[in-house]
Amino acid sequence: MPEFTVLAGTPVSDSEVLALYQSVGWTAYTREPGVLSRAIRGSSFVVTARTGGGGLVGLARAVSDDATICYVQDILVDPAFQKSGAGRALLDAVQKRYEHVRQLVLITDDEPGQRAFYEAVGFTEGSDFRPEPVRVFAQFR
Repeated sequence: MPEFTVLAGTPVSDSEVLALYQSVGWTAYTREPGVLSRAIRGSSFVVTARTGGGGLVGLARAVSDDATICYVQDILVDPAFQKSGAGRALLDAVQKRYEHVRQLVLITDDEPGQRAFYEAVGFTEGSDFRPEPVRVFAQFR
């Protein structure tokens, strides 16, 4: 199993962030590297997973009012480190940082593996809430 360390508040370079997002094929972000850089810098909380040599292999970022809501914007792990526990460790760091807020929210692609991952770490899809489902609305541009 590949080894990594989770670090909060550690600086990330634009080039290593771009390389990580490219490694997972997130072209909506990589098309405009300047926008991605601004997004990372404007995030409320950024946590990274790094190899022993310092290489960036994972990142999670959140946007929050630090009182009632935390939106988990991105969780991504280099394909070579997927299934190593890095994604779970990154999300754990976000959840710990925002354990005092009422709502932890995220939007993800419609892939069975992603649903399984998020359910395994305690998230519930809006239509599955009980006793009443919740509605989730989004607008992408």
